[in-house]
Amino acid sequence: MFQLFRSRITEIQARVLWKQFNLDCQQGFWRVTDFPEDAWGASIDLARRYGPAPGIRALDSLHVGCALALYAEKFRTFDDRQARLAEAVGLDTSS
Repeated sequence: MFQLFRSRITEIQARVLWKQFNLDCQQGFWRVTDFPEDAWGASIDLARRYGPAPGIRALDSLHVGCALALYAEKFRTFDDRQARLAEAVGLDTSS
């Protein structure tokens, strides 16, 4: 919805993306999991180490912290700041 808010996509595009995401979930491309407890510690550590960097926000460190706690193999985002943080900690952000 942030991309819609920023007028980077249209409402119709947002609906299509949401439908495609739900279809991907049904087909098993995304796995739903509980919030990992280790993510809080990872997020705090990331905020301490990278927080002073220009543009790194609390939710960026939380999202990347969750990926680390879940041992994610790939990290996908439309957010350049999240991508830079993910790359800085060794997560694969390539397509």
